[in-house]
Amino acid sequence: MKREKKKTGRLKKVLFSILIVVLTVAGLALIFNEQIKSFVVNHISTAALDKPIQKKHPKKGNFNYESVKPIDTKDVAKAAATNTEGSIGKIAIPEVGIHLPIFYGLAQNNLMRGAGTMKPNEQMGEIGNYALAGHHMEDNNILFGPLENIGVGAKIYVTDGKKVYTYKVTRKVTVNESQVQWIDDVPGKKLITLVTCSSGQEGVKTRIIVRGELADVQDANKSTLKVFEK
Repeated sequence: MKREKKKTGRLKKVLFSILIVVLTVAGLALIFNEQIKSFVVNHISTAALDKPIQKKHPKKGNFNYESVKPIDTKDVAKAAATNTEGSIGKIAIPEVGIHLPIFYGLAQNNLMRGAGTMKPNEQMGEIGNYALAGHHMEDNNILFGPLENIGVGAKIYVTDGKKVYTYKVTRKVTVNESQVQWIDDVPGKKLITLVTCSSGQEGVKTRIIVRGELADVQDANKSTLKVFEK
């Protein structure tokens, strides 16, 4: 009987110790949830940036603005385990430290890796409005978070692997999420428009709009592509 009681007591201690460890790990995960998400998102976006640009756009893409939602832990875990195709381009804004791949459409998997195109037929460097959306997380240093610090006159570089297009920022405004007219084309203008939430807080209803006009076009080569290196 004494031996059985001792074994039962030891088993209880072991189970209690395991329970303490599990609760501790779960507690730490809750406390550092945002830090963990930011670390993983930064890692997968950097890895995506290193992949070659696709020669052709995908045939299908999601351009439903209402489907865009804040990044949660499940999204991050899924993205980390998914091997996606390469980007359709890259964007760099050295002034605020943005170096990201550009993907076709607004799928959550795209926006966790970089910027997503907001319209199906938009083209870099052409007459029209090349509109890109990106997430703003609590860590303001990743994805499109740094846009809150951009100023008029900053240079925005985008490339499709063939050319490097340089736009100069002409305007930055904060608007209500319903003001989607900012991504519309302007007759005769070669524009770029970047869109992100005004903060990393969930449920925010305002958006940062950064507008730029085309200033230069160069061939993509070893020298001109250096600006996209993180």
